[in-house]
Amino acid sequence: MGRQFDHMADVEAFVTIVDKGTISAAAVALGTTPSVLSRAVARLEARLGVQLMRRTTRRLSVTEAGRLYLEQARSAFGLIADAERAIQGQGGELSGTVRLSAPTTYGHYRLPQLLRPFMERHPKVVVELSIANRNVDLVDEGYDMAIRLGELADSGLVARRLEDAALCLVAAPDYLRRAGTPRDLVELAGHACLPFTMPSTGRQAPWLLRVDGRDVDWPAPPRMRLADDVLGVVSLAQQGLGVCQTYRFVAEERLGNGQLVELLPELSGRSRPFSLIYAPHRRMSAACRALIDSIAPDQSH
Repeated sequence: MGRQFDHMADVEAFVTIVDKGTISAAAVALGTTPSVLSRAVARLEARLGVQLMRRTTRRLSVTEAGRLYLEQARSAFGLIADAERAIQGQGGELSGTVRLSAPTTYGHYRLPQLLRPFMERHPKVVVELSIANRNVDLVDEGYDMAIRLGELADSGLVARRLEDAALCLVAAPDYLRRAGTPRDLVELAGHACLPFTMPSTGRQAPWLLRVDGRDVDWPAPPRMRLADDVLGVVSLAQQGLGVCQTYRFVAEERLGNGQLVELLPELSGRSRPFSLIYAPHRRMSAACRALIDSIAPDQSH
């Protein structure tokens, strides 16, 4: 009895050609030559008795039969990938690669201590970490998960809350010796404020304050406008250039060693949430699931 699926390499060639757009690009991806892939598609078409692709010197298009076959082939490869992911780590150590994106604030000041136990427990798992001030597209950019700031829109993604991070107003002792210490919000408006411009909107992020028990989104009058890296406002404040609002977890070490001083604590009490997000239906390896459960345990159980 012959092998029933000895043509799987030909199927993979067809799917890769369609995904890459050209036979040449598919050949590079699969580490072979265009002529080998052309013969693979010809064999597959002969086996099926239908034409899957139309090929000219200028373009490549998929026939209606090719589209139907492509959909089913992708589904079949997906089921195989699911089976492999499902058994990863069963009866042995977890392995594989997990891609994670985080903003600079969390990536520098919170995430390392969350990752360490996981990395020590699973030495064969490689974590590819991107720390940047932008929201990546999980699917298009191939990330398994990301840490996001703020209340999340209903995007169809799963979100696990990491924490509500408290905010505080800070300045350097040198700045306060020169400019004086503000005693209330009115005096604060006369100081050199260092607000941040949100990359997603191009607008200045308001300072989140609590005034007489009310939540106030205060548009700090800017002495400087900083964009791209939100940690820059803390660096500027530390060098005596003005007042900034930041997360307490970012400022706490500098507050402890006297590099920064907290201002107007009576205006504190506001926070911003950080969450771990991931696609609910995306095929997920055992390593990915383990990392999610490690850094963001499900609080619903």
